[in-house]
Amino acid sequence: MSLFSRTTTTSSFSLSTFSLYSLEPPRFRPSASPTPAAPLTTSTASPERVACPSPVPESHQPSASRILTQQWSAPLPTPTFPSFSTSPTTLSQAIASNRSNALRWLYHHVVPFYPRAKIATISVGSDVLDNSSDLSDFLLPAIRNVHLALRDIGIRKISVSTTFSFINVMTTWFPPSGAEFQQPVCDLVLKPLLQFLDDTNSSFLINLYPYNVYRLNSEIPIGYALFQEHPFNFRDDLTTGVRYRNLFDMMVDAVISAMAVAGHENIPVIVTETGWPSSGEASEVDATAVYAEMYIKGLVSHLKSGLGTPLRKEGVAETYIYELFDKDTKQGT
Repeated sequence: MSLFSRTTTTSSFSLSTFSLYSLEPPRFRPSASPTPAAPLTTSTASPERVACPSPVPESHQPSASRILTQQWSAPLPTPTFPSFSTSPTTLSQAIASNRSNALRWLYHHVVPFYPRAKIATISVGSDVLDNSSDLSDFLLPAIRNVHLALRDIGIRKISVSTTFSFINVMTTWFPPSGAEFQQPVCDLVLKPLLQFLDDTNSSFLINLYPYNVYRLNSEIPIGYALFQEHPFNFRDDLTTGVRYRNLFDMMVDAVISAMAVAGHENIPVIVTETGWPSSGEASEVDATAVYAEMYIKGLVSHLKSGLGTPLRKEGVAETYIYELFDKDTKQGT
């Protein structure tokens, strides 16, 4: 399980927190030795992710982006815990086969905390297709059963979705206008899921790590992946004439283009995980604390700018940074 926090951008230096409760943590982590995720806790616990209230007035903040980052200077008040749930991938088959299993899970993991905990979204599994392609047949039925079970107990303000990994669902990322989801998973899973998300006003959840794409393509300059502003730090999509000045926007627009090809271009996108590794294997020379800090600061600055992406001016709905604190330093922070 993982705990995330989000900021509410207000000029009064207030904040609210948002925790993501995953039934099963994603398999991939952008570091050599990932730390185990923390369990969902009540408001007396300390979060693993710390939200930084923005000093910029709300009127100057992006309307859709929610930025999570480390507090760099001022101390934070003790947050309370709202939450966002994900059920274990191994539970998907049982939930898909019987709605009573979904109800049982909700009564154990959601009902005791809601509405005191501000649960916004339940992600049924995380990167399910990478964990096991055999579970693809059960994914959408499980999502539907969780959605219906929520209605059965009178909860209508929690949306239901699932989380994918960018690397595992995209065929290509450049140019973004030519991006598509992989087949046959697009026709078998993603198109029906996107229709469900559209019908229920839910979001498409994606783990998005520019570090992974950077490592796979030696032509990408390190500064382009780290939001560094240099005169020639851009890539042009010759099909649309759009100029991209960072890898994050290019990857987000690739997802948006792929959704459009699948027939659903207006579904909100939430980046459920992003970040840069602070250490890695000997061959991962760019997995450093310096680059990790550059990426996080660049990401936060970009989101606060309110520029969005070339294909979606309001930008992503929310963005969450994974493993903001390393295991050996996060205690007591």
